[in-house]
Amino acid sequence: MAKQKIVIKVNMASDKCRSKAMALVASTRGVDSVALAGDSKDQVVVVGDGVDSIKLTTALRKKVGHATLMTVGEVKKEEKKPEPAAVVEYPWSYHPYTFAPPAQHVVYQYPASSWSIF
Repeated sequence: MAKQKIVIKVNMASDKCRSKAMALVASTRGVDSVALAGDSKDQVVVVGDGVDSIKLTTALRKKVGHATLMTVGEVKKEEKKPEPAAVVEYPWSYHPYTFAPPAQHVVYQYPASSWSIF
């Protein structure tokens, strides 16, 4: 099931009503994000998966005030343009033997008498 975007217009006279509406919508199962929209912040924009828009509108009417379901639609995925890769220039050149010299073999010699256990 694709994510859907629901816009509900709610009569919210105060910030207390707005926070109550936001809390109610945010606690609804399937809701991914909630935002306020419109000039007077009277629209609740809900993005989610499997959200029942009718039940949500009814719950807002009961708890907050008059609510009208404005739109229900599928969320359009924004095409992101790939950002150009950052070019990092180093002031030195890299050579595999520049930073670490080749490994040197060290040979330890022990007197034969110290190894003779038998």
